[in-house]
Amino acid sequence: MARRETMICGRLIGGVALSAALLMPGLSSAQGDIEAGRAKAYTCLGCHAVEGYRNAYPSYRVPKLGGQHAGYLVSSLKAYRSGARQHTTMQALASTLSDEDIQDIAAYFESRGPEGQ
Repeated sequence: MARRETMICGRLIGGVALSAALLMPGLSSAQGDIEAGRAKAYTCLGCHAVEGYRNAYPSYRVPKLGGQHAGYLVSSLKAYRSGARQHTTMQALASTLSDEDIQDIAAYFESRGPEGQ
């Protein structure tokens, strides 16, 4: 195989592998414990598991978290905890979480899939 064809083939295989890893919850990038996350996420479900729930002020739809990529959840929770991301309620809740708690919660929500809200 020519060098150019080898490079194209390698990029194609790498792209397919990356896509599969991102799209399959079973291949979670979260380092957390799903069962521990289930217990720790109890408070989260009060808002994030309610169909059609809207925040009072400012008014917006509260996002469902089931099936969300763990890396995104970890990043978001850490940003709320540090104050880099603004939302009074989320900042207060995230400020009580350790890095381990955040990893566990992220692993739990990622494992639920979009249908398992």
